[in-house]
Amino acid sequence: MFKKWFGKNEDPTDIGPDIIGLRVGSAFELDDLRLKLIESDLIVDKIARTQFIEASGEVKLDHNTTLFRFYTDDEGFVQLNLSGGQEESNIDDVSLWHYYDTKGISTDAAWDEQISQLISQPSYEIEGNQYLRVWNDVSGSCPPVAMTEKTYDDEGETTNTDQFMMLYERVINDDLKELLLVSGEEIVVDNRLERCLVISTGIPLRHSDISVRG
Repeated sequence: MFKKWFGKNEDPTDIGPDIIGLRVGSAFELDDLRLKLIESDLIVDKIARTQFIEASGEVKLDHNTTLFRFYTDDEGFVQLNLSGGQEESNIDDVSLWHYYDTKGISTDAAWDEQISQLISQPSYEIEGNQYLRVWNDVSGSCPPVAMTEKTYDDEGETTNTDQFMMLYERVINDDLKELLLVSGEEIVVDNRLERCLVISTGIPLRHSDISVRG
């Protein structure tokens, strides 16, 4: 089905994930009419209709589930969720994300507070809009989901970032939900930890919303 979305990839590379035409160095276009219809309801605005992929990331959540991310020049990324394998037929959904805010975390106490209390809450508010937590547990304990992302840049260099994240959403209408991802991220740079809180908003993509140009 997803080949019908994006077209066949005729020029594969070895720089990170490469699936349905999405890879470092490729570009895609977003449907202008759809964005015009929904953009006023979203936190993000002025979404670039053509975006170029400058880096990519891979996360193995478990033996069955993988995330691919393709980072663009529009300060965001396209995310693919896959289950059962890393082939086109295993893609469950595709979403488009943009960064809303990034804040540094300079102390262990502040980091511990984010991980234990602030990243995962029943709801999260941005600009007067309330987003409800998506990942809940029957036990009532809902800690952030931990993962490690391996990221590839356009020169083939790689980095590993530990992330502790929670997903939220708000219903805009029957056909659209806006997603919110709150993530505590830490990476080792020159033998020391750098930490930050990253907030991103996103929308699910339909097959008619996006086309890859290679």
